[in-house]
Amino acid sequence: MKKLLKMENIERYYETPAGVVKALDGINIDIHEGERVILLGPSGSGKTTLLNCFSALDSPTNGKYTFKENKVPRHNSEKMTSFRRENIGYVFQFFNLLQDLTVMENILLIQELAGERDSERAEQLLTLVGLESEKDRFPGEISGGQQQRVAIARSIAKKPTLLLGDELTGNLDTETSDKVMQVLVEACSDEEITLIIVTHDESLVKYATRVIRIDSGKIVSDEQVDH
Repeated sequence: MKKLLKMENIERYYETPAGVVKALDGINIDIHEGERVILLGPSGSGKTTLLNCFSALDSPTNGKYTFKENKVPRHNSEKMTSFRRENIGYVFQFFNLLQDLTVMENILLIQELAGERDSERAEQLLTLVGLESEKDRFPGEISGGQQQRVAIARSIAKKPTLLLGDELTGNLDTETSDKVMQVLVEACSDEEITLIIVTHDESLVKYATRVIRIDSGKIVSDEQVDH
């Protein structure tokens, strides 16, 4: 598999009244195209900080981050925003759908913001996540699991290279979580998107090709998953 990104000796430190907090403390990692990576770790382990560095929502204090062999911009909000817009999709725990727009309109809006409105593709994405019949309903009229599937369709509407998920099943019951993850894995496979998910939920490991465990800002294990 071709290498998508590389992090070398990534550190992210925060100054606090109690002293320096080392959220990331020397992270070295390669992610290859097509991988489905799950980041596991306790609260405060640094996994969300790492996810934010992957997306360029946050800048490392030290270290080198390359994406498709190009150095990722840091400390420049305009360039970081461009990097995210061109490369990154995001699925959050709290859906973040616009309640006064229909399911279809939520997806079309993201396409417009990316400069490429395509109603036919939007319909295809809703079919991909099994919600083509709900396209004219509002988010408040469908279930939480269905809303998260809309959020997945919306996140891949702009054709990201890398899709990041932050506790995306955190508000869902086990059965609904499984349905959402099955849809997510299939969508990323069909769209050739690399996936990285942060979670506390050990049961999601079965959907990964690789599991990275983080504690105290360090990688404590990095294993391929044999299905």
